[in-house]
Amino acid sequence: MSNVTIKRALLSVSDKTGVVDLARALADKDVELVSTGGTAKAIRDAGLPVKDISEITGFPEMMDGRVKTLHPMVHGGLLAVRDNDAHVAAMTEHGIGAIDLLVVNLYPFEQTVARGGCRDEVIENIDIGGPAMVRSSAKNHAFVTIVTDPADYDELLAELDSLDGATSLAFRTRMAGKAYARTASYDAAIANWFAFGDAFTNPLGPEALKATPFVDKLPLAFSLKDTLRYGENPHQQAAVYVPQAVGAQGIPQAEQLQGKELSYNNYNDADAALELVSEFAGGDPAVAIIKHANPCGVAQCPTLLEAWQSALACDSVSAFGGIVATNVPLDGPTAEAICEIFTEVVIAPGADDAARAAFAAKKNLRLLLLDRLPAASRPGFQMKTIAGGLLLQSRDNGDIGAEDLKVVTKRQPSEQELADCLFAWKVAKHVKSNAIVFAKDGSTAGIGAGQMNRRDSGRIAAVRAREAAETAGWSESRTVGSAMASDAFLPFADGIEVALDAGASVVIQPGGAMRDEEVIKAADEAGLAMVFTGMRHFRH
Repeated sequence: MSNVTIKRALLSVSDKTGVVDLARALADKDVELVSTGGTAKAIRDAGLPVKDISEITGFPEMMDGRVKTLHPMVHGGLLAVRDNDAHVAAMTEHGIGAIDLLVVNLYPFEQTVARGGCRDEVIENIDIGGPAMVRSSAKNHAFVTIVTDPADYDELLAELDSLDGATSLAFRTRMAGKAYARTASYDAAIANWFAFGDAFTNPLGPEALKATPFVDKLPLAFSLKDTLRYGENPHQQAAVYVPQAVGAQGIPQAEQLQGKELSYNNYNDADAALELVSEFAGGDPAVAIIKHANPCGVAQCPTLLEAWQSALACDSVSAFGGIVATNVPLDGPTAEAICEIFTEVVIAPGADDAARAAFAAKKNLRLLLLDRLPAASRPGFQMKTIAGGLLLQSRDNGDIGAEDLKVVTKRQPSEQELADCLFAWKVAKHVKSNAIVFAKDGSTAGIGAGQMNRRDSGRIAAVRAREAAETAGWSESRTVGSAMASDAFLPFADGIEVALDAGASVVIQPGGAMRDEEVIKAADEAGLAMVFTGMRHFRH
């Protein structure tokens, strides 16, 4: 018979959410309760009968609670195969009682790391007895029910109600799978801490981490947040997962105030917008408009409304149906202006009442609010699956300041030209390669993305800028007197020709090409200023 009646339960939880109500419901079904430490106290304080684990093992909890459930009286009760005569005989000989239900959740290791616990505290929150009991129960799920998530307590009680105090094999199997997934993710979090933990808590120390940035076995710990309607296309399935580690900050953690559920493409584009606008955290108001993971307009101005208007002017055609991100909380006037065009998603670190009211009139627009922007220079890794494997790299945290630039031309750039260079460079970092960005006075003038050669990217950027000028009724394109940024070196002098044709006055690029001298000579002959960064920003 696949149904197993619950006669005896062991409850030992770190997260005590709902455990007293669960214990009460089990006691009402005449289930004998056994528990440990704080869990036993909580159950006893509720007036419910409960046995301490020491009554079962004959040993007191010792070594600050490190040793309490690691005992044959516990694991024998969990692992015994009930229809195996030899197992039953061993239970009888040694007085081992069967445990039919185990309710366990583990020490808060992830939470301890996330709040910056010291090394000793982190170590003490590595659970040993809990995972051992979970694995024993899950292995023996033919006879034992294992529950590791408080969210499953109601389903457990519903199962017991419907089956007259028993659980079905289907339920136990599903809970066992969930239990192993929990111990796997828990062990992954611990392994990742040992391998990648910060310099203050990692026992290997920062120098060892620099020497061995990648581990032989890469454990991944992610939890399903939501299934999506479909992937990039309707025939593809999709879901979003979040790190098991506590404290992650990004689009999956944002509060969605309104609008339809996010699609796969919404997540991808919104992430690109958030990553870009985070480059301007702590500065003047900035707006980034993203379409198909590429920026089509970025600006930083004294007010958020000005930043929106300037970013939109860069390419108002592509902005239709785009994603908007800001680096400061949204205000009413800016929200009203954004609502004048069709926008899929808006992301910001907050919004005032007037902004929320303006967006509320656009019921399909998704408004996402974050507590804070993720740090642009935060550590971490990026992953990409390929056929037969997985690519892993550290995040592109490369940052360039004015002091890092090397002027390679006879003409020195002005302070304003340097400011335009650095702005264009920040944006180019987030444009798909080959990337060319023209920028002037804190705003993108033209963006060329994803072409097979950067000359074509530059020409596209210039064309977009001319179209923007025509749309706005300007006398000339904003590329005139602008800075041109190239995400990688200009291999030929034709890159200078692109800058000249657009009217740019200064070029920022990594340098390092075989024909650097030829390119520098072309810039000098044209009277252009040019600076090298010594760093490239390919983005594929």
